[in-house]
Amino acid sequence: MSDRFFIRLFIVFSILNGAFILLKPRLLDAGMHYNVLLAGNLVLAGITGLSYVLSRRGLAAANNHVFVRMVYASTFSKLMLCMVGITAYVLITRPDVSKATIFTWMFLYVIYTVLETLSLYKLLKKKT
Repeated sequence: MSDRFFIRLFIVFSILNGAFILLKPRLLDAGMHYNVLLAGNLVLAGITGLSYVLSRRGLAAANNHVFVRMVYASTFSKLMLCMVGITAYVLITRPDVSKATIFTWMFLYVIYTVLETLSLYKLLKKKT
């Protein structure tokens, strides 16, 4: 099974970073923390790549329950790491917390989760 998930992941990561770089003045004017967005994008892309590899291993297993457990575990771990990152951000920048930054980070989580889910769905369709 050949898939191009990591190429798609790199393209999405690059587009989002490019958008953040182009919109930097507008983001700063809106009170968002630019460096946190860039770091969050990098972390989420890395976590998504790792979670995809784990789910792919589950897909290769003979038992279907292994695949379901791997997908749940990867999605849950990605969400928990997001929540840890948001908590750390809030604790570090306590007086200057930007809700827009937090919501943008959660939107990035949704984008990367959809990308991973669609790629896994395509692989599962090819397998059956």
